[in-house]
Amino acid sequence: MSENFQVDLQGIVDLLSNHLYSSPRVYLRELLQNAVDAITARQATEPDAPRRIDVRTAENELSIADTGIGLLPDQVRELLATIGRSSKRDEIGFARSEFLGQFGIGLLSALMVADEIEVVTQPAGGPATRWIGTADGRYTIAATADRSEPGTTVTLKARRGAEQWYKPATVVELIRLFGALLPLEIRVDGEQVTDGKAPWENAGALQRAELVGYAQDKLGFTPFDVIHLNNPAAGLTGVAFVLPFAANPAERATHRVYLKRMLLAEHVEGLLPDWAFFVRAVIDTSELRPTASREALFDDGTLEATRDALGEQLRGWLVRLGNTDPAKLDRFLGIHQLGVKALALHDDEMLQLVHRWLRFETNHGRMTTAELQQRSDRIRYVTTVEEFRQLAAVAAAQQITVVNGGYTYDSELLARLPEVVPDLVTSRFDPSELSTSFDSLDPESELRLRPFVQAAQDALDSVGCEVVLRAFEPAQLPALYLVDRSAQFASELRSTKDRADALWAEVLGALDTHDDSRPQLVLNYRSPLVRRMASLDDPELTRLAVEGLYGHALMLGYHPITPADSALVNRSFLGLLDQAVPTTEEPTV
Repeated sequence: MSENFQVDLQGIVDLLSNHLYSSPRVYLRELLQNAVDAITARQATEPDAPRRIDVRTAENELSIADTGIGLLPDQVRELLATIGRSSKRDEIGFARSEFLGQFGIGLLSALMVADEIEVVTQPAGGPATRWIGTADGRYTIAATADRSEPGTTVTLKARRGAEQWYKPATVVELIRLFGALLPLEIRVDGEQVTDGKAPWENAGALQRAELVGYAQDKLGFTPFDVIHLNNPAAGLTGVAFVLPFAANPAERATHRVYLKRMLLAEHVEGLLPDWAFFVRAVIDTSELRPTASREALFDDGTLEATRDALGEQLRGWLVRLGNTDPAKLDRFLGIHQLGVKALALHDDEMLQLVHRWLRFETNHGRMTTAELQQRSDRIRYVTTVEEFRQLAAVAAAQQITVVNGGYTYDSELLARLPEVVPDLVTSRFDPSELSTSFDSLDPESELRLRPFVQAAQDALDSVGCEVVLRAFEPAQLPALYLVDRSAQFASELRSTKDRADALWAEVLGALDTHDDSRPQLVLNYRSPLVRRMASLDDPELTRLAVEGLYGHALMLGYHPITPADSALVNRSFLGLLDQAVPTTEEPTV
């Protein structure tokens, strides 16, 4: 024998208030939605019928009356007393594709703030019906006196603890929040509180000023610029306000979304592409689907296509700005370059804009890659900020321009630039290139200094470093520590293998190509300090001085220091102190 489910209405209300809706304030939105749907349904057959919603507040009581289509007694029973029955609703004209909400669940949201709901409704030419429902699941239906005109009045009586939602100031605030764009007359206690105008629909020279004022009032900032949005496929119109301050790309941007001119939510995610975190949009749509709570957008194919279309409009604004107002684009990039970089990773036209306008950090100042291309047909870059710090000054002294690609997306953009810029070559800078630009010593000097170089090499063999003597600028730099990429990889691989368990050590050992390349300590013979070191007669002092220069070069270049390096530097420091501080006899007791 089959039986029907029994519904616990109080449980349903608890589900709505604690899990579906973010706040009890949505009760007024749901009541407005039902009133707007009723008015829309009546307009289909009576285009000249009034379009009015009247809200009245009293002590712990609120009523909302509309001039809508009204319901017959059987329809009241079907729509208000049955949860989830949508087919009957569609039969009497409330097709969901044309209306905002649904009776049933929407009306039940009022039970979050009311113990009792009274509905008095009357269609044109039909009888008036009173329906009273309570939070414990009981309801009554009875005939009542005719209304002065067709429509519906919903009256709520506050439940204990919810009285604040009935205060006139709160009611006006919520109606202005949810219903500000609704194209009908809404009055609270006789005073009209909305004008039904979207700010982007205002015509004339003052439109931009009004939009800026709207952003200031509603969003809390003065926009850098305003971009008009339009997507007929989604029935969408609106604007995107460009933020005047840098936004955090790790935080998803949220937007103000209206559905058929009723506010859906103030913080909707996913409307725009992730890279567009530098704008906040305010839009109205008639085709995008809301979630069950009507506080977010359902992420389906329509939303995905809309997101792509709006992203294309934002990208077009950036390109036009580069062509018509370069100075403004430069200011924009100073604030929001991260978003532009993210877009340029996948968009050739935006990458060309980056090539022309975005300034990268180099060891010769900030320059665009277009300016760098004029200086050389090859752009050299490093991939980390630490590597740039290590090499920038020395490379600049050798007239080699190096770009700091260590910031977010910079290395990827520099690697991709040749795909869209003719005759441009970019390459990752290898520190070993510096040594080829250093001057070698003449044969006589090399022969004379061979014992010093050998002594320096003996001092650094324990840390696997090769000593090279060259002459380069600046003369104030006595030594430079250089590691090419193959040596760095081999060092990191062996270090990891030493810390790994037996299984992973064997795997990593198979990857070890036994590359014999070693990091280099390049001593600068143009440095007066190195010249004095080379003339020392004391082998121990020479060793300590070389070890000290080694530690100085590591720290100056922001290189990682291993335990062996630390022990060597510590020994050098204490040894040099011992040499510098004269020995005195201990006082006798």
